[in-house]
Amino acid sequence: MAVLLKSTCLSIQTGFKFLYPSVETVTVFSRGKHLNPWPRKRHPIWLPKQTRVGYNEHITLENKEFIQEIVESRYQRPDIGLGTGVVRTSPLKVEPIEPKQEWTESSRRTGVIAKKIGIYPIWLKDGSRVLSTLLQVVDNHVIKYIPPEEYNPIKHKRAVQSMVNLNKKYGCLVVGSEGCDPQKFTKEYCGLFNNSGVMPKRVLTRFLVTPDAALQPGTPLYAAHFKPGEVVDIRGVTIDRGFQGVCKRWGFKGGPASHGNTKTHRRPGNIGGGGEKGRVWPGTKMPGHMGNDVRILRGVKILRVNTKYNVIWVLGQALPGGTNSTCFLYDTLLPRRKLQNPPHFPTYLPYISEEPLPEEMYSDEVHAYNLPSIEFLEDSK
Repeated sequence: MAVLLKSTCLSIQTGFKFLYPSVETVTVFSRGKHLNPWPRKRHPIWLPKQTRVGYNEHITLENKEFIQEIVESRYQRPDIGLGTGVVRTSPLKVEPIEPKQEWTESSRRTGVIAKKIGIYPIWLKDGSRVLSTLLQVVDNHVIKYIPPEEYNPIKHKRAVQSMVNLNKKYGCLVVGSEGCDPQKFTKEYCGLFNNSGVMPKRVLTRFLVTPDAALQPGTPLYAAHFKPGEVVDIRGVTIDRGFQGVCKRWGFKGGPASHGNTKTHRRPGNIGGGGEKGRVWPGTKMPGHMGNDVRILRGVKILRVNTKYNVIWVLGQALPGGTNSTCFLYDTLLPRRKLQNPPHFPTYLPYISEEPLPEEMYSDEVHAYNLPSIEFLEDSK
């Protein structure tokens, strides 16, 4: 690794092993190795913060209404649920992909983008009370499909060659959520949605799917994509806690409160770096930045689905992220908890299903609110 200094050093302090140059700009050339393979979690202090304040163009009320009519005529309005009974299809500009209704155990379908809206208790039929997390699927549409022969993702150096070859049989399905006003995005970003015919989305993600689960761009995705009782994996970003100590970050007990203890109540103590080691071992639990990491919670069971407002109740409250954070749901990859019964494949399409789904769908072990909670038995005497 060679370091080229573009400006004159202001001061150089010499030591036994290191030089400490004080310069204005430094250009670093790497020989095939990453200086920091892991992404930084926070922007540096010297980086100017972007305000991202909308510019007031002083448009009259009549012109604003005219622009709104043009946007509504070109794009579709976002749909929240199936309660209206009207399914709007987008003006597709590509060849349609006919969905296949035959599901096999080797098939992998797409997932959905949901927003975490809160925690609520649910009672089971045996009388026990469990906590569940509410996830709302807001305005999900398919943006683009990339076949396996064209999908070439960036591979990490640590990826095993067998894992790289395994992805060759999967295509990529780009899904977007939360349509916004196209005037708030750049022209290049809005160009991603030309072939789908939907309003530009605020959140974009991709799911690996098999070719038999491909969907045409513009296809809406609802909470009915999953059935109650199915097991999913949930991916999200944890809450950013900032720089924290070892007690909060790793759950250390800390030192004693009295008996001669001074200023070492919540400190880590000895890290075992003496003797032959004489250094800090990699992986030592120490203070540092906490949160803002991608976490995947696997094997989460779906307890209840509301088709009117597109809300999914999942078991547990330890989902990554805070309220109003974005989560990504897809069928679980755990080998012993994969799908056994055919799901809505490749997704729930209201115009294909013969009978409409009920507004509330519950799992087998969940007690529905419209059922009686007390049963009276006739006296045998």
